[in-house]
Amino acid sequence: MTGVLIDTHCHLDAAEFDLDRDAVIASTQHAGVHGIVIPAVEVGNFESVRLLAKQVPGGAYALGIHPLFVDRAEESDLERLAEALKDHRDDPRLVAVGEIGLDHFVPGLDRIRQQRFFEEQLRLAGEYGLPAILHVRRAQDSILGCLRRRPVCGGIAHAFNGSLQQAMAYRQLGFALGIGGAMTDPRALRIRALAMEMSLEDLVLETDAPDISPIWRRGERNSSAELPQIAAMLAALRESPLETVIKATGSTAMRVLPKLVGVSELP
Repeated sequence: MTGVLIDTHCHLDAAEFDLDRDAVIASTQHAGVHGIVIPAVEVGNFESVRLLAKQVPGGAYALGIHPLFVDRAEESDLERLAEALKDHRDDPRLVAVGEIGLDHFVPGLDRIRQQRFFEEQLRLAGEYGLPAILHVRRAQDSILGCLRRRPVCGGIAHAFNGSLQQAMAYRQLGFALGIGGAMTDPRALRIRALAMEMSLEDLVLETDAPDISPIWRRGERNSSAELPQIAAMLAALRESPLETVIKATGSTAMRVLPKLVGVSELP
């Protein structure tokens, strides 16, 4: 999939797409997006993201327990994740463990439980040789500490909004930074500065659809069909040719999620 647009983070299985999912997939293809990674958020949607990835041209998926879902997860869910990773380890569309991480923004969440689930999922990622797709919200340094204690083979820091120093720390650990709709807001000064300062080899494109809509879709549902315009915004910020941005971010996606390389060849 070199030189093509890849949405490295799209919750296409979300209820917001239930009424018109096929039309959304068609519009995404028409827009020129040739790869979509669909991360799970809890055990209950492991099978749905797996099956959906097979229905989407260039579709891939990740399995994991999102930090916002940890409080309602059962202790046995970690065992079920381990079983699912074992059962599907040879599935070429399973490209990562995710969406996993820490969320220190939403009040009332059990941070100790989050940390334990995160570290256990990092252990599983290491055991199965898979990259991680990280949810990183107000918890940059805590996550970096976890990654140093339980290193994995890289991945993506999704919706990155940290400092340049933190960005470089992720880079050293083999992670790319996910850039999407937030970058399109002129008020997102730190994100836009990082989008301009970091090498394209450290950036991947994403939508987080149906969430984090770009500025031109503010208040509306997001979708992967917005990715070309997000790429164009990144190119404009960097004063780079659009094709350069598309080629570089696609190559980066395949570097940090190596199994993506073969997804385009699947029937």
